[in-house]
Amino acid sequence: MIGKVYSKMVKEKIVFDCEDSLQMKTVAVLIQKASQYRSTIYLIRSGRRANAKSLLGVMSLGIENGAEIEIEAEGDDAQDAVNALISHLKNPKIAV
Repeated sequence: MIGKVYSKMVKEKIVFDCEDSLQMKTVAVLIQKASQYRSTIYLIRSGRRANAKSLLGVMSLGIENGAEIEIEAEGDDAQDAVNALISHLKNPKIAV
């Protein structure tokens, strides 16, 4: 008998709050950060869900200041992924 492997799912919500001039760069860095993890990661806004590793998908959500975003990740590094994305959105570090 082969044992079952259970993936860990993690969800957390945050309100997107970023200077207008940095919004696009913040989202681009978010996608880069999400791509560093093995977990499947989604961003959810107003009932719409997009792959957090896809620029087109994330852009289709129309994320703007004040938007509540849920980050959902499933996989071995799900908690690390959600923590990193939440941390980035709370305090975006953008090299200029």
